[in-house]
Amino acid sequence: MIRFALALVCALTLALPARALDIRQVTSEGGLTAWLVEAHDIPFTALRISFRGGASLDAEGKRGATVLMTGLLEEGAGTMDSQTFAEAAEGLAAEFGFDVGDDTLDISARFLTENRAASVDLLREALVNPRFDEVAIDRVRAQVLSIIASDAQDPNSLAGERLSGLIYGAHPYGSSNNGTAASLKALTREDLFDAKARVMAKDRIVISAVGDITAAELGPLLDNLLGGLPDSGAPMPPKVTPAFDGSVSVVDYDSPQSVVVFGQAGLAMDDPDFFAAYLLNQIIGAGGFSSRLMDEVREKRGLTYGIYTYLVPKDLAEVWMGSFSASNEKVAEAIRIVKEEWTKAATGAVTEAELADAKTYLTGAYPLRFDGNGQIAEILVGMQLSGLPPEYIETRNAKVEAVTKDDITRLAKRILDANALSFVVAGKPVDLK
Repeated sequence: MIRFALALVCALTLALPARALDIRQVTSEGGLTAWLVEAHDIPFTALRISFRGGASLDAEGKRGATVLMTGLLEEGAGTMDSQTFAEAAEGLAAEFGFDVGDDTLDISARFLTENRAASVDLLREALVNPRFDEVAIDRVRAQVLSIIASDAQDPNSLAGERLSGLIYGAHPYGSSNNGTAASLKALTREDLFDAKARVMAKDRIVISAVGDITAAELGPLLDNLLGGLPDSGAPMPPKVTPAFDGSVSVVDYDSPQSVVVFGQAGLAMDDPDFFAAYLLNQIIGAGGFSSRLMDEVREKRGLTYGIYTYLVPKDLAEVWMGSFSASNEKVAEAIRIVKEEWTKAATGAVTEAELADAKTYLTGAYPLRFDGNGQIAEILVGMQLSGLPPEYIETRNAKVEAVTKDDITRLAKRILDANALSFVVAGKPVDLK
């Protein structure tokens, strides 16, 4: 019944218009800083915590350690084994989520106000005193090994991993966060404690809270929850310049259809031309059936069911990516059309209608992201990770509207390079040079 109550308050939490958010910065006595949005209409709070570095902080020769460690955080803590921990969370109607990517280890928590203290104490045990029992290690390791085996048979994973290896080389971005079967099997319990210490430290925490909690209550909560973590973790990896050389690489995969990923260098979110790139990307390939690539590759020629592009501003590198699938006989032509459209886009010429449509979509879709406490907490953490100020929520759409055709022309001529656009094809493409 309590679990149902939490699900109900999550469903009833109303979407908050971006302009209605009152973001306060809270600093605890222990020096932890968080962004807070108070919403006291429902007795429920969403908490989001991110640790910079994520899986990129794996120790040398220990690839996959951070992924395995993260998967074990809810598999027992303190005096509780995995089943006891799960039962305690269930009894409190508390929901915890643990995830890790290239740049961050992310923790989400949702709890009722009446169970706040007990829920935070339970989460603290997971973050500060995980058990890493051998039986749990074996179980979660088997799950990750299953993912690795599945990825080895998935053309999307094969293409993505090949491209990452080509453009990032020996940098952590160049290999799978899961590691290899060999590296994962070699990890010990001690390696997992080391992985935790490398990433879960107070010098890289970013925090947000949204819901039924005040600034006076949040500060002590954070010190209780995170005060037991070490002050500092492992040094961050260096930035890396992706090596796009205009090549076409093929991963042999027996299928009547090929998966294609492609990309070139991108730009950071704090780049003055980022919003021009955001709009141009919408015009080129992110706008669904209104995008140029969808029109040329699918609508006019029927070479694919869908093609998309997207900006990926990572912490240590920036890329501009795209992907599509096509029958082996059509891949070569599809790639040719993509290169032609990339060359046209590099001139920066866009029509008034294209620019207006892109602005209408991007400004209209933005408020829809704020559809609940958990989503808002995630957005606030993302803003902090990107170095954006609290007022960005209010000014973002104005920045989109302010982009001119001249801005896009300048950006396109500066960034887009069809000669550097690199492709990886997983399949058996026909007549592809």
